[in-house]
Amino acid sequence: MSDVQAPRGTFDVLPDDGRARLRLLHLAEETLGRAGYGPVETPVFEATDLFERGVGDTTDVVEKEMFTFDDQGGRSLTLRPEGTAPVCRAYVEHGMHKAPQPVKLWYWGPFFRYEAPQAGRYRQFTQVGLEALGSDDPSLDAESILLLDDLLDGAGARGVRFRVSSLGTAETRRAYSDELREYLRAREDQLSDDVRGRLDRNPLRAFDSDHPGTRAALEGAPQLLDRLAPEDSEHFGEVRRLLDDGGLEYEVDGTLVRGLDYYTRTVFEVESTELGAQSALGGGGRYDGLVELLGGPRTPAVGWAAGVERILLAAAGEAETAAPDVYIVVADGAAAPAAFILARDLRSRGVAADHEQAGRSLKGQLKHADRLGAARVVILGEGIEIKDMGTGEQHAVATLADALAELA
Repeated sequence: MSDVQAPRGTFDVLPDDGRARLRLLHLAEETLGRAGYGPVETPVFEATDLFERGVGDTTDVVEKEMFTFDDQGGRSLTLRPEGTAPVCRAYVEHGMHKAPQPVKLWYWGPFFRYEAPQAGRYRQFTQVGLEALGSDDPSLDAESILLLDDLLDGAGARGVRFRVSSLGTAETRRAYSDELREYLRAREDQLSDDVRGRLDRNPLRAFDSDHPGTRAALEGAPQLLDRLAPEDSEHFGEVRRLLDDGGLEYEVDGTLVRGLDYYTRTVFEVESTELGAQSALGGGGRYDGLVELLGGPRTPAVGWAAGVERILLAAAGEAETAAPDVYIVVADGAAAPAAFILARDLRSRGVAADHEQAGRSLKGQLKHADRLGAARVVILGEGIEIKDMGTGEQHAVATLADALAELA
């Protein structure tokens, strides 16, 4: 094994997997584009302050998982750990609040978090995401969830399960946080060190804990869903009605709080039973205060992100190789230039074509064409023969032009 290897927590995408990723990318473009979402790209690194302010300094992402460094000018930069804060920054910076609202965007790209690597969890990973900014209409919440369901269904993801909830407004969360904090303080001896350390700043993070004692302490905890203001409860009820009308099967989960601090009102997660411990495929929700927090105008918004690697794991099947329609065999070395030109001419006409480039024998070339799954083979030697690899039938043609006309 080579002593030059990819860094821990990263991976190489090889051709078969690369084709699957491209298919998912094209599916996302088609699915989200039909609903009026346009592609957006943000830088791979941003000012660290964007994530500290936008994501929340009490989150695991900011406290433990960010790749942060100083550039040559002493500015603190961070490889982006998530996509919503950068999109909001771009929305403000480019004056998109002046465009007709809502502004509908989608993205695809690499993200970075320092986590313990395992199947479905990497330190560099790819996400597809959607953001709709500029409206608090509950139909946007439902539309975004249903579009993710459409994407997962189109990708063939198996064992999919949606959970939805509502966090209400920031004021509701603050009042509920005070209530939950007092409840947990009475059971502090059962809590993990992390949860105890965050009780003053953000007791809702307790719901993210896998610690057995913390989970036991939370069993009788008050539920935020029972504390929603009437307008927030009405908003969530309309989201649910639209999801029902859209035919989505989901579970209402009052313990769902998400791992980022900017969420308000609707939140949701989607999992797959095919993935074991790392079951989450993606999630998101409404973040009505984030744009304003980053210096923009008051802008209600909703969005989600999903892991590309996890979607493909949940849709795992036989790898699809790119079989050429035509493979050109060179029986006589003098015919190599003609094989090169014929392959090029076939490709220009939309035919997937390849030709011998490794010095194999005639027998070896035919075996290689069969291994690749080529539908037809052209044998260039003293004459020109075309062979159907499915039936084994073979016939001669007079010229390369005749071969091109038949194959294209």
